[in-house]
Amino acid sequence: MRCYLYVLFFLLCFSQYIHGSEVHKKIQLASIYQGDEDISAYLVSEKFDGVRAIWNGHQLLTRGGHVINAPKWFTQKLPSVWLDGELWAGYNNFAFVSAVARRHAPNEEHWRQVTYYVFDAPDPKEEFQKRNERYVKLINDIQVAHVKPVEQHVFTSVEMLNDYYHGVLKRGGEGVILHSKTAKHEDGRTKNLLKYKPHLDDEAIVIKHLPGKGKYRGMMGSLLVRDANGNEFRIGSGFSDEQRASPPPIGSQVTYRYQGFTKFGKPRFARFLRVRPVITP
Repeated sequence: MRCYLYVLFFLLCFSQYIHGSEVHKKIQLASIYQGDEDISAYLVSEKFDGVRAIWNGHQLLTRGGHVINAPKWFTQKLPSVWLDGELWAGYNNFAFVSAVARRHAPNEEHWRQVTYYVFDAPDPKEEFQKRNERYVKLINDIQVAHVKPVEQHVFTSVEMLNDYYHGVLKRGGEGVILHSKTAKHEDGRTKNLLKYKPHLDDEAIVIKHLPGKGKYRGMMGSLLVRDANGNEFRIGSGFSDEQRASPPPIGSQVTYRYQGFTKFGKPRFARFLRVRPVITP
């Protein structure tokens, strides 16, 4: 009996690893909109500030491959194909939806405030315009109120794009996404997917707490962090006194805001935004 339990435990762990690996291979990440692109070559949609959620045909997973424990009713009508999207609970509600997604035991009442906005149906052989048509039909066919396709728009000029962009910001949105109509799905960062936001943000790992000076003596003055490219730099602004007294732990992932890059390729004017919640398996 004990041997059977060990085998079962191994299979469960291996399954988590496989799911995580699959997700990692299928995640597509956006580059930065430069302003000189041919706008007519893209489909444009609002960028929702929620929790990235991948439906692998069986369960919802985070960007890192960890299981999101959604209630059964939330996913039971989703099709048995890969979908990529965002769990969203309204403007300025990132902290709420992040907490909902991180719970091991789903809170039914809270989940009823969440919508799964699908913006892709990954397939390396299919252009995005076709994938868009496919995921819209799939979502419309299941007729579930809490699962919606992200609406894509066609613009023919920068002026039209900017009108839409400023409209999104005015209602509290984060920015917009431009997706090349003819692009095949790629792994990792791609120039076929662009984000257009008033500020840029990214994630980095905390590697050291640097001491404060003056009024921050005895507290954290700045964080030394490392980004995905191996760049190490400091983040010294954006913290409350409470956060300086009890800073994000070493090894945690933080989101920071910045304005372009220095000549050394490091984020310019990096400013702390929040600790990025980690969903453990």
